[in-house]
Amino acid sequence: MLSNHFENGMDMARLAWSRLPHSEDGELDGVGLLSTSSNRNGVESLDYEVIENYAYREEQAQRGKFFVGYNVAVKWFFALLIGIGTGLAAVFINISVENFAGWKFALTFNIIQKSYLAGFLMYILINLALVFSSVYIITHFAPAAAGSGIPEIKGYLNGIDIPGILLFRTLIGKIFGSIGSVGGGLALGKEGPLVHTGACIASLLGQGGSTKYHLSSRWLQGFKSDRDRRDLVTCGCAAGVAAAFRAPVGGVLFALEEVTSWWRSQLMWRVFFTSAVVAVVVRVAMGWCKSGNCGHFGAGGFIIWDISDGQEDYSFEELLPMAVIGIIGGLLGALFNQLTIYVTRWRRNYLHKKGNRVKIYEACLISVLTSVISFGLPLLRNCSPCPDSDPGSEIECPRAPGADGNYVNFYCGKDKEYNDLATIFFNTQDDAIRNLFSAKTIHEFSAKSLLTFLVMFYTLAVVTFGTAVPAGQFVPGIMIGSTYGRLVGIFTVNHYKKLNIDEGTYALLGAASFLGGSMRMTVSLCVIMVEITNNLKLLPLIMLVLLISKAVGDVFNEGLYDEQARLRGIPLLESRPKYVMRKMTAREACGNQKVLSLPRVVKVADAVSILRSNKHNGFPVVDHTRDGEPLVIGLMLRSHLLVLLQSKIDFQHSPLPSHSRSGSGAIRHNFSEFAKPVSSKGISIDDIYLSSEDLEMYIDLAPFLNPSPYVVPEDMSLTKVYNLFRQLGLRHIFVVPRASRVIGVITRKDLLIEEESEDSATMELQSTSVRDQRHKTRLLEENGADAERPLLNGLLVQNQSF
Repeated sequence: MLSNHFENGMDMARLAWSRLPHSEDGELDGVGLLSTSSNRNGVESLDYEVIENYAYREEQAQRGKFFVGYNVAVKWFFALLIGIGTGLAAVFINISVENFAGWKFALTFNIIQKSYLAGFLMYILINLALVFSSVYIITHFAPAAAGSGIPEIKGYLNGIDIPGILLFRTLIGKIFGSIGSVGGGLALGKEGPLVHTGACIASLLGQGGSTKYHLSSRWLQGFKSDRDRRDLVTCGCAAGVAAAFRAPVGGVLFALEEVTSWWRSQLMWRVFFTSAVVAVVVRVAMGWCKSGNCGHFGAGGFIIWDISDGQEDYSFEELLPMAVIGIIGGLLGALFNQLTIYVTRWRRNYLHKKGNRVKIYEACLISVLTSVISFGLPLLRNCSPCPDSDPGSEIECPRAPGADGNYVNFYCGKDKEYNDLATIFFNTQDDAIRNLFSAKTIHEFSAKSLLTFLVMFYTLAVVTFGTAVPAGQFVPGIMIGSTYGRLVGIFTVNHYKKLNIDEGTYALLGAASFLGGSMRMTVSLCVIMVEITNNLKLLPLIMLVLLISKAVGDVFNEGLYDEQARLRGIPLLESRPKYVMRKMTAREACGNQKVLSLPRVVKVADAVSILRSNKHNGFPVVDHTRDGEPLVIGLMLRSHLLVLLQSKIDFQHSPLPSHSRSGSGAIRHNFSEFAKPVSSKGISIDDIYLSSEDLEMYIDLAPFLNPSPYVVPEDMSLTKVYNLFRQLGLRHIFVVPRASRVIGVITRKDLLIEEESEDSATMELQSTSVRDQRHKTRLLEENGADAERPLLNGLLVQNQSF
């Protein structure tokens, strides 16, 4: 019965995969969902595995130590460029958003001095114009720039080639779309889009720019493999978080914990260096802006809410309300994830099917609704008298119109009064969070105002998420969490009657709990919260609420980005295999599928027929021994075969091999010729013209195939296959019967290679199980097995002794 359930699940997965988009220039639609309007080409996996064919080995043999050093230096230089580029993009976005918001609020405050109705209309029109510009850019120019982009980048680093997400126009759409949507006052943030922006900058630098828009440089085109691009995109993701929160260490941990599926120590250094460069660029920009060169850019903009002067210590009695904050965060975060799933499905199935015009109407309607609520609700709230300020306090009450800070005078009859609901509603999100986090402002907000804001903003955040604009959820999540956190802080202050309890500290813990309950991040989020608040004393408390909120949220559903990736049809391989895989084998996962193989010397007409008849991206290549026994000699990628068919220089008249089995011989291709451009689907069989004479020719595939693909026995558990596939970033694994013989066993000592001297290029293997290469080649020539049972050279790597 379990087998039947698994087969049914596999059939459903294959059906879902078959419904993924098929478009040569395919992209995501306006809400980030994979478009199914065309079914020509599907979403493909990336080739993270190194194809060690003869062309690759010949190229590596020609490279000396100088080239290795040069290659490492170029990678560090690219890390520097990614950091500078992402930092400058973040500076531009923040300055633009702050200036648009500053002009909007200054103009509105000036008008409401004469007429609140006129100021209300002006406020709505400005927000509507900014949001309209954002949604128009997305729907007509860069559909893949909608949403946060983090689920798509997570899918890319997981090994999925999602069309359109790293294009130049996606970068432009992300930058200018974020300015319009965030500046227009929608309940979303610019932090998620900054992660996508950093990834786009990294990918574009890796491919040398954009050839479509004639913004390319040949000397930058040093990394053409998916493996190298993956490392660059990882640096870009970390740079985006570092730029958004001024949290370089948090950026590194975010890339490690949330978006990457594969990590190594060398990459850690480059990612850390990139984040450090971003921090320097942002710091220099903020210093330049302090001299008044950035218009309305003031204390807002780059997120940092300094609460170092907040609560100094905490008592054991406060752990209970802090734990309650963690529970609330887990519940509200899980509810937020579930509600966004329902809303996104409804949009996909009913609303967005009607075209771009409906997407524009929807975004504009939400903009008007948000403006009406943020302007209208404070009008219904009675003003409160200003508290008695300390002589040395820098807090001004009421706040001057149009200036950032606490205690906003909005629709108040007396001069010494303020509107607590307007302080958080009629403000930019960064300034509102700063007000909620502010220390030594006890009783600034009433419980009624906080509860009103929580319900309305939570609803707006759910409704806004999924519209056709760039949208991040970090800052809205901090807004929601800090609101109920401060609410719990008010009750804690009233209950314990202690002067050292600060409501702003509870607001910070609430923000951390909601993000933990929604996004399910722990380590990276903890470090980010410490970096943006500049208060290391709160680290144990942040850890406590994060652990509780994540544990509570995991009971109900998965994290926000995982759920959204599933909704978008992105087939992520999660960190842990499903429990049912423990009882399944590799053979059962393969099912009854028919394996299509190619002969070593294939006729061009046969190769074209096979490529047209299916969409497989890899084919086993079969040769025969001297005794006529079939032998699997490697794996031929579809993309590599298409390159050979297009070039035609390897065509031959004879059906006999022109090279030795190892592939040695004259190679007329560079390994870089087989790299697929990151911004396109590569060559299609329909793009290749072959004459009738060409179809009668032959190709010897031996020099171009992967002679050492990964192979697993048919009775290996699917759990082990899953872990091998994901951790190595593979695209194909051969499943074969049990091998008939073992020619050696590799242990740890065989992998400890010592170099004889600095000038010697020979390596000494410390094992008696390793045979002479000529002897192994002779065994392969003389001993064959059937096509389903290839000889395995070095069957198993065992971790003995440790």
